[in-house]
Amino acid sequence: MRPTDISISNYRSIRRLFMSIQPLSVFVGENGVGKSNLYKSLSLLRDAATGRITRTISDEGGLNSVFWSGDRRRGSDALLRLAVRFDHVRYSIELGFPSPVSAAFPGEPMIKSEKIEATHGKRTVVMMERTNSLVSVRGENGAWSQHKDAVLPSETALAGLSDGKGSPEIDLIRNAMLSWRFYHDFRTDPASPIRKPCLAITTPSMSADGHDLAAVLATLFTIRQDAGDLQDAIEDAFPGAELRAWEKNGLCEFQLQQADMPRPFRAHELSDGTLKYLCLLAVFMGYRLPPFIALNEPETSLHPSLLAPLARLIVKASSRADIWIVTHSEHLMEALRNEGSVPLRRVIKAKGATTIEGLTHSGEFRDETYRENEDDDED
Repeated sequence: MRPTDISISNYRSIRRLFMSIQPLSVFVGENGVGKSNLYKSLSLLRDAATGRITRTISDEGGLNSVFWSGDRRRGSDALLRLAVRFDHVRYSIELGFPSPVSAAFPGEPMIKSEKIEATHGKRTVVMMERTNSLVSVRGENGAWSQHKDAVLPSETALAGLSDGKGSPEIDLIRNAMLSWRFYHDFRTDPASPIRKPCLAITTPSMSADGHDLAAVLATLFTIRQDAGDLQDAIEDAFPGAELRAWEKNGLCEFQLQQADMPRPFRAHELSDGTLKYLCLLAVFMGYRLPPFIALNEPETSLHPSLLAPLARLIVKASSRADIWIVTHSEHLMEALRNEGSVPLRRVIKAKGATTIEGLTHSGEFRDETYRENEDDDED
């Protein structure tokens, strides 16, 4: 299942935002407008599927740190709300502070409610509803079952209730969100695991930290036995270069032969920018891509000459996966614009709140509305 829209309320600089998700979404903005919060809010939703959402919030300084940073009206509720829709199924979660009688540590973020709703035609049916510690699940026969204290205030029902027979929608949403991949940055220092051989395990898509980069590349060379597209992408970025990856004694390694170098360089010898670009190649050209990929400022550490090849990588990969890019690089934005009708969105601040130019209250963008109206006129 692919995500079709998201809703965010009271998260950092985002007061309230609802938007549809396209196969390729690119958001550009200056420093400080809150564009990274778009990326982080999606990552938080995935943490709901793993059951780590309250721990992630605590790691970031607690609910006070991640809650809406603007002015609050007296009497307004202090709830962080996140929601995502997958075609006909929607998941939502609300988090807040513990009440005086709650079984929680002071200041600990608590899950106040969760809900899964399924839409059939014009009819919407609640399939799972959680209020504090009480979780109610609608079975396949339509009957409700209640689970008192099945999960702690710090645990999500989405992760805790794994009996798909009771409500298959829970498993559908959890598995869909667990398949999302987020790439924020790749360590390229001398001690980085990316610079070392990794275990020879068939690896269809790269992990978030890139430690299995060599295995992803070797999977293409050895398991699929077809790295033609990968070599074409190498030629596009580094003219005259050749990449090789292999398995030996249970480990995977790779090397890059540059046209102006007398010998090939292995991972521990490559420059930071070159190694970072090889990581992006693995993200977008793996044996099997995750259905949803989000990247935060992928252009960091790259030479400007690599931005056009990167744009071509991104556009080509968007035919295999939904891709969400957050960047502050106008050069990357221009390179993507040159690749065709890529929807480029500018992130701004309006009255202290992060928003996106052209975004309407219905979650669509004005240019899309105009395009639909033009199509209707032609019909």
